[in-house]
Amino acid sequence: MKEYTTRVIGAPNTLEHRIYFEKNGVPISAFHDVPLYASEDKTILNMIVEIPRWTHAKVEINKATALNPLIQDIKNNKLRFVRNIFPHHGYMWNYGAFPQTWEDPTQVHPDTKVGGDNDPLDVFEIGEQIGYAGQIKQVKVLGVLGLIDGGEGDWKVIVIDINDPLASQLNDIYDVERHMPGLINASREWYRIYKVPDGKPENNFAFNGKAMNKKFATGIIRETHAYWERLVSGEVPPKTDLYDIQVVNLLVDDSPYKVPKNDTRVTGVPAHAPKPAAPTDPTNDKWAYVRQRRH
Repeated sequence: MKEYTTRVIGAPNTLEHRIYFEKNGVPISAFHDVPLYASEDKTILNMIVEIPRWTHAKVEINKATALNPLIQDIKNNKLRFVRNIFPHHGYMWNYGAFPQTWEDPTQVHPDTKVGGDNDPLDVFEIGEQIGYAGQIKQVKVLGVLGLIDGGEGDWKVIVIDINDPLASQLNDIYDVERHMPGLINASREWYRIYKVPDGKPENNFAFNGKAMNKKFATGIIRETHAYWERLVSGEVPPKTDLYDIQVVNLLVDDSPYKVPKNDTRVTGVPAHAPKPAAPTDPTNDKWAYVRQRRH
């Protein structure tokens, strides 16, 4: 993946901060142009890291901006930081998304009984290396949690970096508990309560919170990849009453939204100009205490 680099603009923790993706120095779409699969047999996938482990700035692939850079989410005109839920500081894994996937809100899944959340498929990577925002990790799939967040389906795919020391020993969801006891339970509990400090109800899960195996997770990935293909091919509109997605891309063959590299939306991306992270409100680092369930 050496041909893929990032173009960083502005300081983290500011409204101006952007992380664009490039291929051979040309800006591309993080959502549409980075390939989902990293191997011909489709057993290794590309994960885009949005939020590194132990951090909590809610950075994500932005659907509303052309070329879909990583941007920190905004709520009530303020940058969004996920609360630290004791005893965790931010996210306990590298969190991100699979490119070229889409949880279509018009498609009700038979197991969740709700439509998708209109985002790329969420992924959390459980290896030992701390990633960085904008990193493209090659990962293999282990399982999935069927989160239902605010009445929307929000699958959380469990993966591990193929270069992690434990990667050869982790091949399905059952191996995770064997080699990382407690991680799945802690992850499930975190997803259940992470919005409670903000006054929201607990989240629910399909399958009573059971983490489903690799075969099931692979089916979810294929399904959401097919939904993305319908979107980027023009089979379904990119804008409806339910959603509004920027679908401009440079590399998707047969897409009606494909543009040349001299398109103004490409040439208009500012030059690489990173800045040191801006300070944040100290209250963002406080722990929130939420009663957790016993397993």
